[in-house]
Amino acid sequence: MALKIRLRQQGKRNQPFYRLVVTDSQSRRDGIYREAIGWYNPMQNEQEKNIFVKADRVQHWLDNGAILSEKARCLVMRAAPEVANRLREKELAHRAKMTAKRKEKSKA
Repeated sequence: MALKIRLRQQGKRNQPFYRLVVTDSQSRRDGIYREAIGWYNPMQNEQEKNIFVKADRVQHWLDNGAILSEKARCLVMRAAPEVANRLREKELAHRAKMTAKRKEKSKA
């Protein structure tokens, strides 16, 4: 089963709070999860204190095949840019490899 890193909604009505979790892709938004690797509080004004991400655990799960959701990717880019840069480099290397493979195939 595919793993995703996504936001899990917590908090009360009109006071949202989110956890960044690793979960199976088919589980519900607020369902069971494997590991909580951070949190996000949009109601807090101070930019530095409203996001917390365990960068080493995010990198661990990405290396094991987890996929970041769009919102989770934005939060990781803000809180742990070194993880986002490493992910971007990995994607670019994959694209270059596939382009070289296509060129080689078209020459033959």
